[in-house]
Amino acid sequence: MNNHGFLPINLKEMKERGWEQADFVYICGDAYVDHPSFGAAIITRVLEHAGFKVAFIAQPDWKDETSITVCGEPRLAFIVSAGNMDSMVNHYTSFKKRRHQDAYTPGGGFSGRPNRATIVYSNLIRKTYKETPILIGGIEASLRRLAHYDYWSDKVRRSILLDAGADLLMYGMGEKSVLEIAQALDAGIPVSEISYVRGTVFKCRDLSDLAGDYTLLPSYEEILASKKTFAKSYYTQYKNTDAISAGRLVEPYKEKEYVVQNPPSLPLTEEEMDEVYELPYMRAWHPSYDAAGGVPALAEVKFSLASCRGCFGGCSFCALTFHQGRRIQVRSQESLLREAEMLTEDPDFKGYIHDVGGPTADMRHVACKKQLKHGVCTHRQCLFPKPCPNLDTSHKDYVTLLRRLRDIPGIKKVFIRSGIRFDYVLADRSGTFLEELCRHHVSGQLKVAPEHICDSVLTLMGKPENQVYESFKKAYARTNRRIGAKQYLVPYLMSSHPGSGMKEAIALAEYIRDLGYMPEQVQDFYPTPGTISTCMYYTGLDPRTLKPVYVPVSMQEKQMQRALIQYRNPDNYEIVKKALIEAGREDLIGFGRECLIPPRKTGRKAEGGRRPARNAGSGKGTGTGKQQTDHRNGRDIKKGKGKKRSPIRNKHKKKS
Repeated sequence: MNNHGFLPINLKEMKERGWEQADFVYICGDAYVDHPSFGAAIITRVLEHAGFKVAFIAQPDWKDETSITVCGEPRLAFIVSAGNMDSMVNHYTSFKKRRHQDAYTPGGGFSGRPNRATIVYSNLIRKTYKETPILIGGIEASLRRLAHYDYWSDKVRRSILLDAGADLLMYGMGEKSVLEIAQALDAGIPVSEISYVRGTVFKCRDLSDLAGDYTLLPSYEEILASKKTFAKSYYTQYKNTDAISAGRLVEPYKEKEYVVQNPPSLPLTEEEMDEVYELPYMRAWHPSYDAAGGVPALAEVKFSLASCRGCFGGCSFCALTFHQGRRIQVRSQESLLREAEMLTEDPDFKGYIHDVGGPTADMRHVACKKQLKHGVCTHRQCLFPKPCPNLDTSHKDYVTLLRRLRDIPGIKKVFIRSGIRFDYVLADRSGTFLEELCRHHVSGQLKVAPEHICDSVLTLMGKPENQVYESFKKAYARTNRRIGAKQYLVPYLMSSHPGSGMKEAIALAEYIRDLGYMPEQVQDFYPTPGTISTCMYYTGLDPRTLKPVYVPVSMQEKQMQRALIQYRNPDNYEIVKKALIEAGREDLIGFGRECLIPPRKTGRKAEGGRRPARNAGSGKGTGTGKQQTDHRNGRDIKKGKGKKRSPIRNKHKKKS
């Protein structure tokens, strides 16, 4: 427990500490939760540990200019983040409908932040403090660091650094970059001269001032004029996400201004990761939220352990490559054991660790030793389309960690909820991890993400072909039979991904029919900045090959594809029927075993005595109400069995 308490949130608390002025004031779109699963907590504690005075302003009222002044003007800089989630993903579903709840706001009610929070907060600061440096970071800024397609406005927006009017942008995981910037500012270096820090983006007027080599990207005006040029520019950026192999990128703008991206920060070593996660966090929300019932987002992570960062899975729809990179960073087993022992001392701990993982739980080491010297490959993926021959498939370290955690007195069960990559599990020929998983870390159901069953779609997704998932299903069933356990697989399936037309959507529905059950969770592809799939959605091109890709863009087709996955839901009857008729698949309407829905006239009672919803397929009456969002991959999940419920926020782990 932190003996220093929470960071001050106003001038009164600063004076109680004997401060005349903070060195940094951190502005955040989330409520103030001092837990290492929240990026704001990590950055502020890293700065505090280095000796800087840090004050915290959570969810300032963007309609009130004085809300940004409650901690006064910082000596060195303001730091601005929208929070753990992109503010637009936080506010809107993939159908651009407003969410009504925000798990990062006290009480979980309507969001306490504005749309495009990073821009709004930065502009609010600049109205009052004309010269104080502004540093922006977090997932929202990171994925918008250069020109990007914005789904919500359906246009290409320029770098967020320009719209925010900030001085520096920190992208990726910012512990090293923020500390280097802080030390430079403290040494008296003007922010305009801090152009050398890894993991940052800055503005300049004269390229002759740049030291060293750089790659000149197409200008903002050029990518506005040509989707093919946009795709080429994006893929150049995608291949420049590794700290060892990446170079400096420059994006020109017509005002004779350049946005310059430095190479990513170097990965944290195991010792550095341990230090970051063992800083004196309060591991709680700020007590000022007690009356509102606290901050719901803490519940899912309070008793979870973050063991790794990064993911070498390389799914096309996931922004992890753009944000954390493909290089795995890990904490030591000893650090994780110390944290687990600390959890057992919490009076609210019931003996269950909810998760041990990260973006992909079972990735506990770099994909191959070559990455340590040469960086990740830019010409191939580690797992797709087949596991690389150089891939280290051993799960030995993870298995040992899980066994040691289970042996700690007071721990009854250790769950794995942040997802596993099933093709990576299969690549480990020993089979030890799969048996450990089934024996000790599954509670009836294991959630995995095949995403689709059509290989043409899976290829565009960067996922293994369907037969790999089928092989995993068999291996999982065999293992459970051997140990005498009745446990099931729950597949995550995605609708409307680029490459998925009605033919592929119906094939997926037929696959579900043959499984004999309706999935509770439907994932609608959500075009968010920083992903290959979003580039496909906007350009109609695969940026890796520049080949044309079919893209379902109309809301009606997206609704049809989603409804087909849950064709048994009576509320979806009319839109499923319309989809089948338009696709020329009336053979699937009838009473035969191969049919998806029975014939009936509009308005008659649906199965189970229910009438079809008046707005079936419109997003208002689909009967699948529970909304969840994953900020690391930008996917919406619509969950439920007919009873409409309010949207809530799920934990921010990636399901791979």
